[in-house]
Amino acid sequence: MELRKGERVYKIFHHHPTPFMFKTIRVMFMIFPFFFFLYLIRSSVSNSTFFWLNFTIFVVFALVMFYISFVYWMDRLVVTNQRVIYIDWRFLTVRHEVEAFLNDIQDIKTRENGVLSIFWLFDYGLFKLDTSSSRVTIVFEDAPDPEGVRRYIFHVKQQ
Repeated sequence: MELRKGERVYKIFHHHPTPFMFKTIRVMFMIFPFFFFLYLIRSSVSNSTFFWLNFTIFVVFALVMFYISFVYWMDRLVVTNQRVIYIDWRFLTVRHEVEAFLNDIQDIKTRENGVLSIFWLFDYGLFKLDTSSSRVTIVFEDAPDPEGVRRYIFHVKQQ
């Protein structure tokens, strides 16, 4: 992302931490059967083999967690004085950038996750920005306080 002449970054929005916590718990449940299987076969393998198998599973788990963390936390919505930029990391080496000029913003839709969104822990949801040309659509999932992001962008747009 390169800023244009006279462009200043006002605010950067990252994903909300609660969905990341749910993804982490899902990965833990996925790795649990491997450790349980090793626990069951511990008497039929030597201590060193048991240690190295556990170590290998732990390293794979750590690498998966690093990958998920990197891709999740590098996504961001950047609001500048001229445009809104969404940087979406699809994979570890592939990122996709979408930008919309503030003057072209036609509609911003938000969806929060139910009644519990009055609490900060559950105040996240979908943020969707459409431009007047309908070619540019920014979809930012797991946005923190999507309604607050919408209000902030409209506030910046009116300045």
